[in-house]
Amino acid sequence: MRSWPASRVPSLSDAGLPAPARQLLLHDTATGTTRPTRPERPGDTARMYVCGITPYDATHLGHANTYLAFDLVNRVWRDLGHRVHYVQNATDVDDPLLERAQQTGEHWRALADREIQLFRDDMAALRVLPPDQYVGAVEAIPLIVEMIEKLRGRDATYEVDGDIYFPIASDPAFGQVSGLSKEQMGPLFAERGGDPDRRGKRDPLDALLWMARRPGEPGWESPFGQGRPGWHVECSAISVEYLGMAFDVEGGGSDLAFPHHEMGASHAQVATGERPHARSYVHAGMVGLDGEKMSKSRGNLVFVSRLREDGTDPMAIRLALLAHHYRSDWEWTRAELDAAFARLARWRAAVARPSGPSAAPVADTVRRHLADDLDAPSALAAVDAWATAEGPDETAPSQVRVLADALLGIAL
Repeated sequence: MRSWPASRVPSLSDAGLPAPARQLLLHDTATGTTRPTRPERPGDTARMYVCGITPYDATHLGHANTYLAFDLVNRVWRDLGHRVHYVQNATDVDDPLLERAQQTGEHWRALADREIQLFRDDMAALRVLPPDQYVGAVEAIPLIVEMIEKLRGRDATYEVDGDIYFPIASDPAFGQVSGLSKEQMGPLFAERGGDPDRRGKRDPLDALLWMARRPGEPGWESPFGQGRPGWHVECSAISVEYLGMAFDVEGGGSDLAFPHHEMGASHAQVATGERPHARSYVHAGMVGLDGEKMSKSRGNLVFVSRLREDGTDPMAIRLALLAHHYRSDWEWTRAELDAAFARLARWRAAVARPSGPSAAPVADTVRRHLADDLDAPSALAAVDAWATAEGPDETAPSQVRVLADALLGIAL
């Protein structure tokens, strides 16, 4: 599956600003601590996997909020001099997609393709740097089958009415990603796509690896019979294939910590006999509307594409999202966008001036805040302060333009 076009990332050092001397700190859900996130050995490539969309109702602001957070990770790593290997999936066959296709009468493949293209267009407009590999679940079925066979070879599968399940008891480390007790996991598993009440399962939390083909649904041949993959094993197989084990960051929204990242880690660790699956698990907060989490099931979605169709500058959308710390839960209102429009206008006016205050201090401040668990609101405030001050440095406006572009993804 093809990715989307990459916007050019300018170099701060080429613009005459000194190189940074910091490291990126990120909050790791698995340990509950904020800790250094960098390649394991000096000179290595920083490796990141971010869970992608199920392609229907794309791209809402909750999606955009998550992918902008990990775009900042990508940009900060690059500024620190690291090479970055970034992989993302698209769950282009799954129950919610098939249900939507049935409701609308559209073929599931046509629906998935249209929504994936819309997502690509939105990501390009928001200047989110594309993944090196953008991989659909359908094209990854051979990898998924291979991983399930490895699990079967380790006696880590069992069958229920033709469906193949993963027993969580096969992973002694199960629960270490989310830090939840089994009592806490149960309700979340039911809410987030699990089937804890299915008869025949050894444990209510055991996860589906392969679903036997149902009438009217697509299916693919496999050693387990014709069917389609479960959700969690998809990301396990893709991430291990392209990044290997112990990659640096697995990311997504906070609602993926359990069950998705918990199950995915267990699948990969049991299948390979290695651990950890990822060295850090990083999660973005939820965006709400009208007092509730913005979600497809609630139907309370604000779409990037609709805002763009209405003439909204994508840079204002990006600034509105970056005005909130990536781990916070917050509520979208029109006031958020109005404030972003005003900020964007101030910044553009400031970099159009013939001179300004020295750019070196603001560059250092922006870098310091972003390196501290992606504190984008404080980084934006630093640029605000520069934009409202005066100074004699004729090189500063162009340098701040580069700073905003390279680190914040804002084209001025």
